[in-house]
Amino acid sequence: MDPSTRVHARAATIDGRPGLAHSRTMKVSRKLKVVDQNEPALIEAAAKAADSAYAPYSRFTVGAAVRTKTGGIYVGCNVENISYPVGVCAERNAIAAAVSAEGRDVQIASMAVVARNNGKEAPCSPCGACRQALREFGKDIAVYYRWPALEFKRSSAAELLPDTFGFDKSPEARR
Repeated sequence: MDPSTRVHARAATIDGRPGLAHSRTMKVSRKLKVVDQNEPALIEAAAKAADSAYAPYSRFTVGAAVRTKTGGIYVGCNVENISYPVGVCAERNAIAAAVSAEGRDVQIASMAVVARNNGKEAPCSPCGACRQALREFGKDIAVYYRWPALEFKRSSAAELLPDTFGFDKSPEARR
């Protein structure tokens, strides 16, 4: 299998480093129209994650994938609940997978989001809560998501959530 088409879910990295529990390799073959050619593997990983979403109430499935600065790709999908506020977004699940695998000092480089409404590709950018969760890990994180024309748009975390709340997490500030 070509390494560029392998995605490891559940807190494993794209290179499948040993010792990370519950990894599962999935073949990604879906062809997506990508405006920015820098992250097609990340977008394909998000699309595959959307296939696993649990969305029996809205039928709006979302997959997200984050790439860390170490090269790891971590995926998440939305998980709905009949008690609506208990549901969790794909973006926060992907962030949690990255933190779980690489630890609290994880550095996220980019994120991709893919959504489908009743099985049809749909535009979707991260919600406000996910934007704030992403901002926790940096202002310059590249975020890829479908725009209304269903082409992928690239924005930064800071562009998605200007004037965001955050603390300086530099090593100097932690002393």
